[in-house]
Amino acid sequence: MNRPILTAAAMRAAEQAASCGLAELMERAGHSLADAALRFSGGLPTLILCGPGNNGGDGYVAGRYLAERGVPVSIASLAKPASDLARGARAQWKGPVGALADAQPAPLLIDCLFGTGLKRGLEASVCETLSDLAAASNLAIAADLPSGVEADSGSLLSPVPAFDLTLALGALKPAHRLMPAMPSMGRLVLADIGIAATSDWHEIGEPALPAIAPDAHKYSRGLVHALAGAMPGAIALAATAAARSGAGYVRVSTSKPIDGLPLAVVQTGDAQLGDPRIGCILVGPGLGDLPQLLTLALTSRAPKVIDADAIRLVGEPERLKGQDAVITPHAGEFGALFGDGPGSKAEQALAAARASGAVVVYKGPDTLVAAPDGRLGFAPPAPAWLATAGTGDVLAGMIAAFRARGMPPFEAACAAVWLHGRAAERAGPGMTADGLLDAL
Repeated sequence: MNRPILTAAAMRAAEQAASCGLAELMERAGHSLADAALRFSGGLPTLILCGPGNNGGDGYVAGRYLAERGVPVSIASLAKPASDLARGARAQWKGPVGALADAQPAPLLIDCLFGTGLKRGLEASVCETLSDLAAASNLAIAADLPSGVEADSGSLLSPVPAFDLTLALGALKPAHRLMPAMPSMGRLVLADIGIAATSDWHEIGEPALPAIAPDAHKYSRGLVHALAGAMPGAIALAATAAARSGAGYVRVSTSKPIDGLPLAVVQTGDAQLGDPRIGCILVGPGLGDLPQLLTLALTSRAPKVIDADAIRLVGEPERLKGQDAVITPHAGEFGALFGDGPGSKAEQALAAARASGAVVVYKGPDTLVAAPDGRLGFAPPAPAWLATAGTGDVLAGMIAAFRARGMPPFEAACAAVWLHGRAAERAGPGMTADGLLDAL
């Protein structure tokens, strides 16, 4: 399932459009927060920190529900409620409200200080108090977002403690899946509060791969043609990944035999890029400084996956227009081709896709897949041990296989990103790129 991701502005619009009304949405959000607190803590004595906005209002509602269920609850506020909704929620809370500066730790901490509307950092004293209370708790839960996180970019506007659980209210936000905020979220749980969340941005979910037809043959299942360069090991990883990802035929153009390739992968000295059976061309892994191979690939009408060294050799993004290409840059390669543009990583990825006409897989611990038409896929968290040599080559080969099998470029890239992360989970922390191949 591809869960929608809403910016702060899109979330406000969705809330305004909700048929149940804003007061009922706050009631549902607070109820969901109380349910999560009970489910994950078992009813531990709870301290709720409430800010002046609607995030604080959610906290007052959660406190009321928890108290009704017999949980010892104390509430500390940063300031008086500043919105009508928050004031209404505060009025229904019958217990005392202390000052944030005087709050005493509790086994369960719920942070409702600030949510998606935050645009500046917290005061140093507030940061210190939040950090101390989180450290002293057994379990810390953030309502919607940890206080100090900017919702759209994932930036840390001020220091943020590590939470055990973040309850996203109504829809995921970009910061839930972007660095540097993502690690502070802990476990991410989505609460359905009745908002019709629709967006061109989504979290990448488990893909539906093409079925193999009963009358399939190796060419109908997809021919991937890879171009070898200066470092044969990289293209061997990519070509093997293509074969392991369901391509019916994988062929490598190479000037000399490559050791380590599966016997089923055909090695040839002829580029053969005019072959109409080619479903996808793969160029870049281990290419080195051989721009003529990229130029050769760009003369073909076949879909392309452009990775690694080939990205730096493109020169101008407009060169990729009309190429039916997927490009897979990490941050350094992205900057070399597209420059250091303004905006968040999400905005930069989309601008790059529009400028190049290609699907852009902007790799990293928060990988994004951007399409020229405005669609944006956010990868779910993948293991940190993917940060090892050769795993990007594997990803490129996977995308090439899915393109050759007939998947559209955006869907092929999203499918490969999701499966890449799940294979790494299975491979374990001692994984090398070769081990990742075994886990596919």
